[in-house]
Amino acid sequence: MRAQIAKILRDSGVEPYTDASGYVFDETPETVRIEPCRDVIVVKPRNTEEVARVMRIAYEHNIPVFVRGGGTGLSCGAVPTKTGIVLSTERMKRIEVDAENLCAVCSAGVTLGELINAAESKGLSFPPHPGSESATVAGMVATNAGGVRAMKYGVMRNYVIGLKAVLADGEVLSLGGKMIKNNAGYNLMHLLIGSEGTLAIITEVVLKLLPPFRETLTLAVPFRCVEDAIRIVPKIMIESMPLALEYIEGEAITYGEKASGKRWPPRDKANLMVILDGDSKDDLMRKAERVAEICERSNAVDVFVATGREEKDLLAVRSLIYEGIKNDLIEILDVSVPVAKIPEYIRKCNDVAEKMGFKVINYGHAGDGNIHQHPMKRVGWEKDYEGLRMRFFEIASDLGGTITGEHGIGALKKDHLKHFISEREYRIMQEMKRIFDPKGILNPGKVVDHVR
Repeated sequence: MRAQIAKILRDSGVEPYTDASGYVFDETPETVRIEPCRDVIVVKPRNTEEVARVMRIAYEHNIPVFVRGGGTGLSCGAVPTKTGIVLSTERMKRIEVDAENLCAVCSAGVTLGELINAAESKGLSFPPHPGSESATVAGMVATNAGGVRAMKYGVMRNYVIGLKAVLADGEVLSLGGKMIKNNAGYNLMHLLIGSEGTLAIITEVVLKLLPPFRETLTLAVPFRCVEDAIRIVPKIMIESMPLALEYIEGEAITYGEKASGKRWPPRDKANLMVILDGDSKDDLMRKAERVAEICERSNAVDVFVATGREEKDLLAVRSLIYEGIKNDLIEILDVSVPVAKIPEYIRKCNDVAEKMGFKVINYGHAGDGNIHQHPMKRVGWEKDYEGLRMRFFEIASDLGGTITGEHGIGALKKDHLKHFISEREYRIMQEMKRIFDPKGILNPGKVVDHVR
């Protein structure tokens, strides 16, 4: 079958690559990732027109197409599930920064790191940062990526003002543009944001840019219990609206230290990392003093103020927790609950985990309620883990939350989704999929079941 697909592509003037060994996995832990279909052909288009040509071929011959950006996803969203085509955006690298309109026009394969550098070269900034700067802009749009700054600056959806996308039959949609306001009809652009490559292939994005970041200062605040730490999160947000506000358990910090080679100040069972930004060092110190007072009134063990090299060390430890812990965990979960419900969610999950013989290490974005849980491996975990994960999802749902705040559904949570949204909502999603992709060739096996 792969040879047939390769011949069809060559006969149509598209160069196929038969070595797909580096194109079938993402960063999903091996313990839970699905087995990929390796019987695939890779294509590497350079622009929207070449993507459209590939899709016209695929549509005519009913060939599944799996889009691949940086491969940094954690839900098997880019993993091929059937014999077909892996469409890599790695050669789609055009980027234009329009400083007068405070925006950037990026081809799909531009990485976050490349976008940040291009924006900074024009005295501008791009706030969303999901963690890996090798993530591509189209991949970040397709998953509506977030990150530590989401509480103050929002997620990808808040920065997309225009895009081009290729439909399943090869037709090109141009949506939005460089204008800020556009209220003309249903917003198809936002329908494609977060659709994980199942409705169309995003080939170009217009992204809003902001003025450069100001001075920053970071506080590391240890607490003896999660309740004391989380109780003051709303107060800190009202007082200073930090750039980021992270909850990190002591054991998670140890893993981050191991991976980064850096040291964290003395920590306790529950810890907050508060990143403040301001117009000047004096402004920052005034904010830091007010936050420190709030923390001390909530039984903080201490308050450590970090600037310069110490601040960089703290950020390195936080950024590399997953790198340090990934060989010992089963999966990284990313449920989202109302901020005030974080302590109750963690307590209930820990109770369930203890009864089932699991250890769970937690950290996450306290400012927006997105918690990253790490159930750790143990003997015989394979037969019990799905039950644990399902209970965590049920607890999140009962508390008014959702099963994923950042990573998306992909293939990993596809079978769970229908249990945590209404039947009508799920049917509407399926109908949307059918309208955009009537033959079901776009990223099959992801998000929802296809119906003809």
